[in-house]
Amino acid sequence: MLKQPTALVEALRSGSVRALARGISMVEENAPGAVELLKEAFPHTGKATVIGVTGSPGAGKSSLVDRMVGSFRRAGHRVGVIAVDPSSAYSGGAILGDRIRMQEHALDDGVFIRSMATRGCLGGLSRASADAIDLMDTAGYDPVIVETVGVGQDEIEVVRAADAVCVVLVPGMGDDIQAIKAGILEIADLFVINKADKPGADRLITDLEYMLSLASGPQNFRPEILKTVAVRNEGVEELCRGIQEFIRSADDSRKDRRRKERAEARFRTILSERLSARVMEKVFQGQDLERLLDRIADRSTDPYTAVGQVLARVEVR
Repeated sequence: MLKQPTALVEALRSGSVRALARGISMVEENAPGAVELLKEAFPHTGKATVIGVTGSPGAGKSSLVDRMVGSFRRAGHRVGVIAVDPSSAYSGGAILGDRIRMQEHALDDGVFIRSMATRGCLGGLSRASADAIDLMDTAGYDPVIVETVGVGQDEIEVVRAADAVCVVLVPGMGDDIQAIKAGILEIADLFVINKADKPGADRLITDLEYMLSLASGPQNFRPEILKTVAVRNEGVEELCRGIQEFIRSADDSRKDRRRKERAEARFRTILSERLSARVMEKVFQGQDLERLLDRIADRSTDPYTAVGQVLARVEVR
């Protein structure tokens, strides 16, 4: 039997791992009571530092996050990790590879790791990632590290969820070209050259510095470039200190802008989901949707006309 939201939030605030696991499952599945739980938890959020880790597949993000967790734990922090994995196209479940790579922290009660499936969401994050961050925040985990799925060119959603975004690049994989394509220059707060013991690391740094010199961005702000070799735990302590220093040194206007961007993105996402669900419930009965989709598929109508007809039948109150 599910606990009442107030009781579950109190269990979260007391540090209950079981309550946190249950709460995240509720919001992922949109189970009864999930919205009430998030409403109850929200006043207790806003304390945790959220760190986004993004980059191309093969950049070593999971190994780097694993080492970052160790560094923060040695400094006395309780650490939450959200590892967003690709979804199965058939079951919707996650591959859960990132959790496997972080097994050394599995028995540490100061670390909570949750793998989440993208479930069709673009942007490198799961739909429920922001909700899970709130619940970890309520449970006293600080920082919360969010590792994106690693799709390479559409992971900008992480900037709307994190206080600091680390973009991980590696030499020899054409990441300088990827950066230009993906607009990564605009979302990075810190660049991490992982596997920096490989040939080409210094060239990648030189190319990146050149691109940064050409990029337009906030005045007096230029992302720091740090080198790591995660598998040997080299440069990770410096990276964690760099993240903390970035957050401490960010001016108030930048912090306010980031907070408002996060609030707007969250609001728009929830509004879009609720409106879409209400439209579907109000307009379509039985096989109506299937018949409409068949008409679009056989070109007897176009999708714009179809959407216009649906909206004409909806009165938003």
